[in-house]
Amino acid sequence: MLLNLLTKEEKYYFLDLLSKVINADGPATDYDKIVFELFKTEMGEDINRYRRGNHSTEKLIEYFTNKSKAIKNVVYYNISWTTLSDEFYSVEEHLILEEIQREFGITNRKKNELLKAVYAERDLKEKIKRLVIE
Repeated sequence: MLLNLLTKEEKYYFLDLLSKVINADGPATDYDKIVFELFKTEMGEDINRYRRGNHSTEKLIEYFTNKSKAIKNVVYYNISWTTLSDEFYSVEEHLILEEIQREFGITNRKKNELLKAVYAERDLKEKIKRLVIE
């Protein structure tokens, strides 16, 4: 969501960071792969030449530390959304999210607001799903 606010380079770094988070607790699941492709689709043509980089998780997080608050919040929101969108939320994912929050300078208040938005989006999708099925 709102990944169109990122520059082409930021999109590449975001996907690399997302890949690190997804694979933190083992190989990506089929669901993880679908989510990754959905993000790429949302990013549009900018991402057509994307190739996974070889930066460490720390370097990828560091890349975003000097970006605007909005960019850091978009990155944090989407990484959080990904980790919370499936049934498995691992300790490894949690630790990376904590590191991102700390390095991005995201306050606990802002983190809670962003996580409430993640849950609100999930709830809305569930409500729509129930409406369609009934």
